[in-house]
Amino acid sequence: MTGLFLYGGGTQNGCVPSPPCDSINRMAPFPELKTDRLLLRKFQLSDAPHVQRLAGAKEVAAGTFLPHPYENGMAEQWIADQEQAREGNSAVSFAITLADNATFIGSIGLDIVQSHRHARLGYWLGIPYWNQGYGTEAVRAVLRYGFVQLNLHRIYSPHFQGNAASGRVLRKVGMTYEGRMREHYVRFDRFVDLELYGMLQRDFTERT
Repeated sequence: MTGLFLYGGGTQNGCVPSPPCDSINRMAPFPELKTDRLLLRKFQLSDAPHVQRLAGAKEVAAGTFLPHPYENGMAEQWIADQEQAREGNSAVSFAITLADNATFIGSIGLDIVQSHRHARLGYWLGIPYWNQGYGTEAVRAVLRYGFVQLNLHRIYSPHFQGNAASGRVLRKVGMTYEGRMREHYVRFDRFVDLELYGMLQRDFTERT
C-alpha cells in the first residue's frame, strides 16, 4: 500500500518537537513482543521460504498488496528492505510466530511518519492460521508497543472492503471505524473500496 505523498523533510506539519507535537521514541534495539500464544520477533533470512509459501496464496494476496505470484527472491529482498526501514525509524515489521514451537505464521508491522507521530498498521496471516484469534493477539501487542514504547499519537489501519475478518479484528481491539474510501485502489484488475479504522494514544490509555 502507498499513502499520501509527503514532500520535503523536517517539520512537515510546522510544529516544533515539544508537546503536543512531541517526538516518537527510537526503536533500537529490536523488541520481542510476547502474548499468551505468540512471539513477535525480528525477521531473519531463514524466514524467507515460509514467507513465500504462506504469502504466496492468492487468498492471502487478495486482502493485501502482497505480490502475486510471490516469486523466488522476493521474500529475501523484502526482509532486507524492512531492516533498512527500521534502521531509518520509518517502519518496524515483526515475524509472527507461535510461542510454543516457533512456527512462523505471518507478519505484522507499522509504517511510521515521525513528524506526525502516526503509523499505519498492516498484517497478514497464513491460511492455516485464520480464525483462531492470532490476528487479534498480534494487533493488540503491536498497538501497545506503538503507543507505550514508541509514543505514537495515532495508529490507523485500512483494509479492503471484502476483507471482513480484518474489520472484526480491528473492532475487537477497540479501533474506531472512520469511514470508507470508495474504489480507492485497483486490485486484481478491479476497483476496491478501502475501510479505515484508527485509534489515538488517549483512546488506548483509556482502554487500559
